[in-house]
Amino acid sequence: MSSKKGRVSLRGIRKVFGDFEALKGIDLEIEPVEFFALLGPSGSGKSTTLRVIAGLETPDAGTMTVDGKDVTYAQPGERDVAMVFQNYALYPHMTLEANIGFPLKMDGVPKHEIPAMVREAAAKVTIDHLLHRRPGQLSGGQQQRCALARAIVRQPKLFLLDEPLSNLDAQLRLETRVELKKLQRDLDVTTIYVTHDQEEAMTLADRMAVFLDGTIAQIGTPEDVFNRPTNIAVAAFIGSPPMNLIDGHVEGKTVSVGDYHIKLAKQPGHAGKVVVGVRPSHISLSGKGLPANLYLSENLGEGMLLNFNVGDNLIKVRLPEVRRFADNESVNLAFEPGHIHLFDPESGNRIEF
Repeated sequence: MSSKKGRVSLRGIRKVFGDFEALKGIDLEIEPVEFFALLGPSGSGKSTTLRVIAGLETPDAGTMTVDGKDVTYAQPGERDVAMVFQNYALYPHMTLEANIGFPLKMDGVPKHEIPAMVREAAAKVTIDHLLHRRPGQLSGGQQQRCALARAIVRQPKLFLLDEPLSNLDAQLRLETRVELKKLQRDLDVTTIYVTHDQEEAMTLADRMAVFLDGTIAQIGTPEDVFNRPTNIAVAAFIGSPPMNLIDGHVEGKTVSVGDYHIKLAKQPGHAGKVVVGVRPSHISLSGKGLPANLYLSENLGEGMLLNFNVGDNLIKVRLPEVRRFADNESVNLAFEPGHIHLFDPESGNRIEF
């Protein structure tokens, strides 16, 4: 077992707000110094989980430990955590230096030690030249860096981030994402990151939990979750655009979608009706395959996203090049056999093969 600090364990965490059950028994293990993402749509329970970890919400059932110590009912100040909120929560009347140093002042750090600690934290996020300014004199990106500096100045055991990049423009989000990952590596601190942005979760996280409707649908590395979604719900959520899902049938090593038959390398442990999953980038236009009619083409600059009508289904295909298509053009779609996913239509669970 690692000797590093910051191991978080949640067991059976439930949280109810009135008639709404926000968390329905969350089990989660986060390793020391791991960058762990909580990913899910709005209302799925990810932010409530983070607030339980921070001590801002008390669970109605279950336990939480940090490094083996039960902190289920501990106050936020007793948990050695630092949190960056979506709106940064800076004090507008204070300079950046005062904002960053405020947690140290509250912790009773000797006054003469605070300036050096503030400068060190500010330098890590490259705002040490702005310490005399107030938040209203800063850009959104600079305010976000101030919030980060205020969080890391205490060198907490847990670094909690609640959608910290959502208020930044697209270009700044990309830049800050890279810096955030490097900062976490430099700090060597357990980081728990809430986001609804799949790209953020996939690029930043060592591991991630996919939240859907107050439960965790899957935990794994970004590669695991993307390449082996555990059920239809995860497959329909992960990916931009997400996986195509269409009814099919399995017999032996052959999976069929209508009159289109695909030979698999291995025989699934299942026969009969299935839901066939295939990502848009694993479908090509072919001389033979699944008949389809073009509904809409989207030029992405470096490639195209094509939307095809196949019976009652809309199937998305990502092409690596830009081409011209006629309205309602008829084509055949070929699925890559090595990239086909199968799901049980009854349980929704993944079928291994």
